[in-house]
Amino acid sequence: MSQGVDTLLDVSETISAEELVAEVVRQAERENAQERICLTSSFQTEDMVVLHMLREHLARVPVIFLETGYHFPELIAYRDRMVVEWDLNLVNALPETTLEEHEREFGLLHIVEPTKCCAIRKVEPLMRSLEPYSWWFTGLRREQSPTRAGLKKVEDHRLPTGKGLKKISVLADWDWGRVEGYALKHGIPRLELYDRGYTSIGCEPCTAVPAAGADPRSGRWGGKKLECGIHTFSEKQ
Repeated sequence: MSQGVDTLLDVSETISAEELVAEVVRQAERENAQERICLTSSFQTEDMVVLHMLREHLARVPVIFLETGYHFPELIAYRDRMVVEWDLNLVNALPETTLEEHEREFGLLHIVEPTKCCAIRKVEPLMRSLEPYSWWFTGLRREQSPTRAGLKKVEDHRLPTGKGLKKISVLADWDWGRVEGYALKHGIPRLELYDRGYTSIGCEPCTAVPAAGADPRSGRWGGKKLECGIHTFSEKQ
């Protein structure tokens, strides 16, 4: 590990989100590796905030979206709108099978075995899509659920192939009010599903409006689990 990365790990929990984004980009530039930075985005507000920060430095940063085939039409429409308005470098991570092939083989797998469905339509495509990159930005926050409470802003992860990369969650210590405040200040368009009570938005069949006072991700998968696996299948070092 270079001295620059050592320093980044030392300061990541004490500097602002904007400063951390800038420092990661500077480190990548020192390594002549700007093209190895990416962001995974579900086009929820957290991801749009991180993308807004990244675009200050890398206008064409790759934005990896997991196209499962099960998304809300409203989310797909918002994604397509933002791709045009922000001229995004969108990378649609696709499963090996179409939705029709998937359901012909497994039926409604998202109902009977949601973890297996996520592994096929989210985890495998993402792990494959991350292979070219060394710096992986996310919009994860500690407040989102108990499974994310110990999240670090900079973590070492290893993909199933053995490829190592840095996972960067610059909003780890932000609450929802701060996320919304940043989006409002910078004029980031709002996904309309939030106005219908959704607080964590994934595939339409597996996403519900959470109960009042429940954590933001409690409406996912009928309360049976809190993670699809994309942030747990990679091995944290």
